[in-house]
Amino acid sequence: MQMSRSIFLICAFCLFGVIAAINNSSQRVCIIGAGIAGLSTARYLMEEGIQFTVLEATKYVGGTWRYDSRIGTDENGLPLHTSMYKYLRTNLPKPAMELRGFPLPQNIQSFPSGQVYYDYIQSYAEHFNLIDDIKFLHNVISVKRIDNTWKVKHKHVISGKEFEEDYDFVIIGTGHHSKPNMPNIPGENLFKGSIIHSHDYRVPDPYKQRRVLVIGAGPSGMDIGLEVCNVSRRLIHSHHSNINYRTPFPSHYIKKPDVKEFDETGVYFVDGTFEELDDVIYCTGFEYDYPFLDESCGLDIAKHSVVPLYNYVVNIKQPTMMFLGLVVRACLPPALDAQARYTVALIKGNFTLPSKENMMLDWQHRWNVLRSLGKPLSHIHFLGEKEDEYYAGLTKESGIDRVPPVIYKIRACDTEAKLENLYTYRSYTYTVLNNESFHRTVEKKLDQ
Repeated sequence: MQMSRSIFLICAFCLFGVIAAINNSSQRVCIIGAGIAGLSTARYLMEEGIQFTVLEATKYVGGTWRYDSRIGTDENGLPLHTSMYKYLRTNLPKPAMELRGFPLPQNIQSFPSGQVYYDYIQSYAEHFNLIDDIKFLHNVISVKRIDNTWKVKHKHVISGKEFEEDYDFVIIGTGHHSKPNMPNIPGENLFKGSIIHSHDYRVPDPYKQRRVLVIGAGPSGMDIGLEVCNVSRRLIHSHHSNINYRTPFPSHYIKKPDVKEFDETGVYFVDGTFEELDDVIYCTGFEYDYPFLDESCGLDIAKHSVVPLYNYVVNIKQPTMMFLGLVVRACLPPALDAQARYTVALIKGNFTLPSKENMMLDWQHRWNVLRSLGKPLSHIHFLGEKEDEYYAGLTKESGIDRVPPVIYKIRACDTEAKLENLYTYRSYTYTVLNNESFHRTVEKKLDQ
């Protein structure tokens, strides 16, 4: 009798596993975008045998990492999403740029060029056989929640033919580095020189021996500012960052506070000083922009925030929608990979989310802490010094393999190297010794 009961339980357990596998494999998942986020998610869904479709508006993988010398629109009239400039090198070393289980080649620089890194992303897509599952040249125009189903409408950009399909899950992997955030500075229309956003910056050549103003001190502001400084007659850098850069800047690099207003020949700063200029480059960041999302998604989307999200990923109002890559101040490739694995574990049913009420309480707590510190809502996406803690939390909840703590430690060390000297921080090689520690040496010259 006892043996019969045991056999019954074993059979029942096996049947439950089969049913669960059938349910997982029948889930329909839509991934929007074939950049790192979309490719990573596609890889893990494929490994689990879960149905998915990747919709990509261009004919390329890699998203913003693909360099395109054009600005404005592409050959099909769609806005160019890439913000890549020709001579970019990554601002994080190789260990912090690698995708799980697919190391960067050893014979490349510690901080690879943008082109080398883009080739790496292409190799990743080919290695994991993802290309055939991507619908290229399909631009998403509408995502609606109707009768517990996601209705996704997309258009083939060549033929103009529209399609609408039903999905159980929608994953937004388009990032947030394609719609320029333009400052509204009085008198801008009076200025006779050129004004561009860093989104449209490609090469430094047009700025040779010119007087150039760069506004903004984020990663692109510092990187583009120094690149243009190498060729310009005078580089004016306007920003209000309180970061203590100890870089020995050249004599024609001039630090200035915020711009008060333009006139025909230059700008006045808030300290009352004036500079004559030939060109202006806004390095003022990007806006969150998802014009295809319907109000049925239940999100509050502003220029600098998408809320409310649980764990920086899950749409609390509609938990079958996930956003990947909205985190700021983090090692983005490992973060994207972890978020992709977390998302696939959720779709597979490896864990269950808290109730909507509890997820909202968690999000509200984070927002309350920020407000108590006087921080704006845009900081709701910042990880910073909490990056490693975030990875640990994803693992604890979902059971995915943890991003090793050494990754955050490398980022922290690299950040200090940037503060010390923006001209030399890329001269270091970081070698991972184990999950907790690394070794840093001065880089030997390697072939790209």
